[in-house]
Amino acid sequence: MKTAKIGFTLGVALASTALIGLTAFDARAEAPSLTHEVVMSELRGPWDMAFLDDGTMFFTEKCHGLSVRMPSGDVMPLLGMSGSEGYPTTADDLFCEGQAGMLGVAIDPDFANNRRIYVYSASTATGTQSNHVMRMTVAEDFASVSDRVDIVDDIPYKPAASDHPFGGPGAHNGGRIRFNDGFLFVTTGDTHNGEVPQSPTLLGGKVLRIDTDGNAAPDNGAPEGFDPRVFTYGHRNVQGIAFDPDTGAVVIAEHGPWHSDEVTVLRAGGNGGWDPRPNMAGRGDCPDNYCGYSPNQMEGMDPGERAAFMPMTDTATYPDAMPPAWVNDGLSQGTGSAAFLVGDQWGDWNGHMAVGIMGIGFGGTPVGQRIDLLDIAEDGMSAEVISMPLPMEPGRFRSVVLGPDGNLYAAMDEGEIYRIIPN
Repeated sequence: MKTAKIGFTLGVALASTALIGLTAFDARAEAPSLTHEVVMSELRGPWDMAFLDDGTMFFTEKCHGLSVRMPSGDVMPLLGMSGSEGYPTTADDLFCEGQAGMLGVAIDPDFANNRRIYVYSASTATGTQSNHVMRMTVAEDFASVSDRVDIVDDIPYKPAASDHPFGGPGAHNGGRIRFNDGFLFVTTGDTHNGEVPQSPTLLGGKVLRIDTDGNAAPDNGAPEGFDPRVFTYGHRNVQGIAFDPDTGAVVIAEHGPWHSDEVTVLRAGGNGGWDPRPNMAGRGDCPDNYCGYSPNQMEGMDPGERAAFMPMTDTATYPDAMPPAWVNDGLSQGTGSAAFLVGDQWGDWNGHMAVGIMGIGFGGTPVGQRIDLLDIAEDGMSAEVISMPLPMEPGRFRSVVLGPDGNLYAAMDEGEIYRIIPN
């Protein structure tokens, strides 16, 4: 890997702004001009990042492991997956397959005292394949981790291939983990299993809210009979979660099934309305008991027709389902991570939610690799959308994270981590 030694300046002044055309709503707004720097390159599938206040950056590489980049630019490998090289410690139970591997990373709010971090990864530690949330302690010199505890070890995993697009093992894991108000939010995926999203006991297709020991947080609000760790359910594959700095609202970004990527403001105990079971909502049988890409799952067709048959949020079956604020013009282009922009340096974008789009072209759908900025209405029912004028070439935006310096960091599947600087 290559890394640039970039200093962190915590106070970023707002420079002159320019009027530029921005939105499909024909609005014009004062926005910063953007420049960029390459923070790291030649990484192997970077998936997520988490920062300390001094700019220390923990990051994961999906099929390799956990490392930390120091403010000096030095990189310290910490924990490798089975078969990885160059790490001081490897864990034989951690594995990579398909979309699964070492995914999200989060830092304990009390890290200064307990030095704990949390990582989401596929594991065989229980004797079967599943997704885990692991808690570890970082050494004082940032050279190693220890004291691993798997605080969640029963998030479903897809063990075998099925007759679906991207149908190999390891599909739809979610995997983003973020702290808010002292509790850890964990996003999970439906694993191409029609029963999972609406199941009260299976943790796939959910957003969990837990404490640092893995216990259910209070007031999660899940319906009676549900696992108490469930905060919301009825999801497809949530890979973005962020928290509105003004209202405290919990907002997710979710992949759509050839149509309707969604951004949704969550409510405790809410149903996302995704139910890909056969023989539901007027559907019959579906391949391998999963209707998530039906009808004509391997062929292009009008996204509206597909959405009518297999809605992302099925309000006909679930009238109280949480309505999305944004549906990507009815298209699916691979929504990934999300983060709110905070600070005067962002001008009129201050308070907007940045959503990384990885880009999936199917049946004539534009690939759409970009970062969208959403100004979500106070009621959470709609959003105005700006496409960020990128200062670098687009790619698969796997993770976007606001750094402690007030800049936006973007990790790309292609192997780079960029620092996007508002001027």
